[in-house]
Amino acid sequence: MDNSKNFQAIQETVEAQRKFFRTGATLPIKWRIQQLKKLKAGVMAYEAQFEEALAQDLGRSKVEAYICDIGPVIMEVNEMIHGLRRWARPECHWSGFLCFPSTVTKVYKMPYGVTLVISPFNFPILLTLGVVAAAISGGNTVVIKSSSKSAACTAVLKKFCADIFPPEYVTLIDGGHDIADICLAQRFDKIFYTGSPAVGKHVMTEAAKNLTPVALELGGETGNWAIVRKDANLKDAARKIAFFKTLNAGQICINVNQIAVAEEVAEAFLKELKAAFTAQIGECAHKNPEYPFLITARAWDSCATMADNYRDRIVYGGSGDRESKKYSPTVIYPVGIDEEIVRQELFCPLLPVVPFKDAEVDALMDVVAGREHPLAMYVFTKDMKWAQRVMQTQQYGGGCINEVCVHMMVKGVPFNGTGHSGMGAYHGEWGFREFTHPQTVLKGRTFFNLPLREHPYAGKQEKAKLSILRLMER
Repeated sequence: MDNSKNFQAIQETVEAQRKFFRTGATLPIKWRIQQLKKLKAGVMAYEAQFEEALAQDLGRSKVEAYICDIGPVIMEVNEMIHGLRRWARPECHWSGFLCFPSTVTKVYKMPYGVTLVISPFNFPILLTLGVVAAAISGGNTVVIKSSSKSAACTAVLKKFCADIFPPEYVTLIDGGHDIADICLAQRFDKIFYTGSPAVGKHVMTEAAKNLTPVALELGGETGNWAIVRKDANLKDAARKIAFFKTLNAGQICINVNQIAVAEEVAEAFLKELKAAFTAQIGECAHKNPEYPFLITARAWDSCATMADNYRDRIVYGGSGDRESKKYSPTVIYPVGIDEEIVRQELFCPLLPVVPFKDAEVDALMDVVAGREHPLAMYVFTKDMKWAQRVMQTQQYGGGCINEVCVHMMVKGVPFNGTGHSGMGAYHGEWGFREFTHPQTVLKGRTFFNLPLREHPYAGKQEKAKLSILRLMER
């Protein structure tokens, strides 16, 4: 199908969804909950197909597929089913003396309308259906543009959506960047994009043409830091970082991009880190069938080339197999804080380690703060006063003290980025908020309306009206 036909087909899809939305069918809360239950039942029914697709696209084992993609969707939908009635309840406010004789003002949580969800390859089920669930909870219709890189998952998701929902409510459009651009050329009421900062800028540019509000979940242009102080539990920190860097072969937007470790304990930490990688995935991870692979040969080549550039400083790993697209977790040490490898998002199993003097940790944090805001921040230390000060003063999406990644699994809290790591937030109620806009409605009265706000303002009326207005504003 040529692009003119693609454009027409996508335009017709959007218009069909707009027509359906205008019927008001998506507004009742009971109906939305029914759709969320359908979504949950569908995910459970498609579990085996999702597992197989994730294995084809990313080399995921069944356990990793469930931990990273399938299970979190079910948890997310459960939270929405249980909380939606409360979240959607209109807020009631006292109108205030200046609005007298009105006494009641309500804030309604209204859906945007027809939404576009553009999802990535790295967690193709979770980062598609998790966002779709948020859009459904808000009362919207959804057009999905999933990644062409994760082709097997996109194919199963397309079948899934067609089986569970009518196309005028939820539908998936597959294809490459040209199809994404055709989608962006349509007038949507809300766009949610997950991916890179570079493409995020393009999405915002296209959305601005229609003044469409956008939520962005981005990886962070200069990557996520893990800071390991000299008083940290080194074995615990190494174990957690190794687990996380192994997961999905490092292709995670909130993964540890680089480690800063106090030079006083650097050698001891590196010893623990190597042992942790070996214990979890073996000495030659790229030969382990449980270890995932990089999404494309191009991604593997990029990873291997960068590793070769630092070959003389690789202290662990550094090997891979292009045919299987697997590259072992690779620790590079020492790396200067201004080197190119720690000024970009790696999105692969390379792990540069930057030494610093523990007494100069605040200077290190100043350098981190001067770069683009990361999506995640991780600190390992026993000094809770310092850790809490850092976590409350640095700018980042979310993070952990003496832990990695699990902050995004906590119910009731937002997952978000800031600046080059994104805008907006979702998960649970925050997803409902992201896909609704607050409408304020004041209920007026037809009696006891005082002429206070009306002309005349001058002459003998001036002093009396100003006195009353100033009294009301106290």
